[in-house]
Amino acid sequence: MAGVRRLFTGVLAGTALVAFVSSSAAAQNVKMTTAPRLQSIEGVDTFKTYCAACHGESGKGNGPAATALKKAPADLTGIAKRHGGKFSAADVEQIISGSDVIAAHGSRVMPIWGPVFEAIAPDPTFAKLRVSNLIDYLKSIQAQ
Repeated sequence: MAGVRRLFTGVLAGTALVAFVSSSAAAQNVKMTTAPRLQSIEGVDTFKTYCAACHGESGKGNGPAATALKKAPADLTGIAKRHGGKFSAADVEQIISGSDVIAAHGSRVMPIWGPVFEAIAPDPTFAKLRVSNLIDYLKSIQAQ
């Protein structure tokens, strides 16, 4: 639909990126705001609040922000399939926390969530639990 505007949020280094993406024009406006403090630490809630803007509500990489990105977001329902049928929680945690960045591979597009979750949590234990629950949720949405 021409002129339709969609709002998406993503968090980068403790600051949320809020962008308005127009489906009829190439221009987009980006406004920096504070990351939302989500009360729930449930994986599905964390996903919907921090991940779905890019990865989509179903995790297939088709969120409202996906078209505004230079590189398409990953289909998170295919993590296990891309790794020979195995879902490695440790590997997924490294991606979420940002410890998987390899300088030779260029810059990282996805925000590094570990420090963001720590910054918005009342206690570091909550940040770790949030990541763990998010990983469990991602495991639950793997395609069969």
